[in-house]
Formats: sequence, structure tokens, C-alpha cells
Amino acid sequence: MSSDLSRALHNDACETLFLSARSHNAWLPTPVTDDTLKQLYDCLKMAPTSANCSPGRFVFVRSAEGKEKLRPALSKNNLDKTMAAPVTVIVATDRLFYDKLPQLFPHADARSWFTSSPAVAEQTAFRNGTLQGGYLIMAARALGLDCGPMSGFDAALIDAAFFQDTSWTANFLINLGHGDPKGLFGRSPRLAFEDACVLA
Repeated sequence: MSSDLSRALHNDACETLFLSARSHNAWLPTPVTDDTLKQLYDCLKMAPTSANCSPGRFVFVRSAEGKEKLRPALSKNNLDKTMAAPVTVIVATDRLFYDKLPQLFPHADARSWFTSSPAVAEQTAFRNGTLQGGYLIMAARALGLDCGPMSGFDAALIDAAFFQDTSWTANFLINLGHGDPKGLFGRSPRLAFEDACVLA
């Protein structure tokens, strides 16, 4: 392994990605460019998934028409901030992700691992698609963007509006752009190591 790969990131990187980063609820009107969204995906797609299965799919909703399609699915508490965000990402999962495995994992018949067990395919899609949504948050922060990940929506309505006649299904939403610090709440507590971790 290269010594560069084994070296820990500078503290500034941890500050940017984790320690100082916040989930934003208010947004500045600064747009997010297509090039930035493509760069974002080019970063997140390189992070690991099991058997390189890559089931995450991403809809970058930024037009007024797209936001209006989202509107009926949003909870009351999520409506205004989502309408104001420059981009709302629908983090989706492709239930038929395994059809891409001959391309993504060509050195084995990985497709058959999942077509033979719908339960394993469903668990794998959900687990790895969610993981890719987390990678998106880290990639966005690395590129200088702020995020506001959300539950609080009707997934069936989103699927009907955006994914009819496809194998994609909504997992969660992420508002994306440049956050307005005036909209931040006080930071909530986190569990201590002793409360959340076991050394075995």
C-alpha cells in the first residue's frame, strides 16, 4: 500500500466532513451548477459497495417543475426548506441493481447471487444504496456544499411522481446547496463512546 494512502487526513478534513458540518434548514440562493453535481457523483461512485453493486440512484431536483412534483410528498416541517433549497436529491435504490453486475463485477457471476434470493437482493440494495447516500453527503461537504438530509416524506408519492414504470424506489432526501447559518438550531448531543461502542 502506498504510504500516501495509509496517512491520516489532516484535522481540517475531519472538521469539514464531520466535526463542524451541520444539517442545514435554511438556504442561500446561490445555485449549484451541473458541473458540481457531476463532480459530486464522480466522487461518491468510487466509494465501496458490496460486490461493487452500486444500487444507489440519484435524482437532482432543482427546477420549479421538479420541486412542484415533490411538494405533495413532503411533510409540513420539510416543505418550506425543500422549496428553498437549490437542489433536493432523491436518494433512490434500484431494485434490479444486479442487472448491472456483469458490467460492474465482471470477474464472477455475481448477478446470480441476487436473482436466486429476492430477500438478499432487497437487503443488499437497501443497505448499499443507503451507504451511497451517506457517501453523497461526505462528497458534498468535501466540495464545499451543505446538506440537509431528511425523512418526513411519502415515499409512495415520490415513487409515483418520479419512478413510475421503473425499478427505482425512494429511500431518503437530501437538500443541497449553501446553507444559511441563521437557520441552524443548537447542536444536539451525541452518545459517548461508552454508550454506543463495545470493545470485543
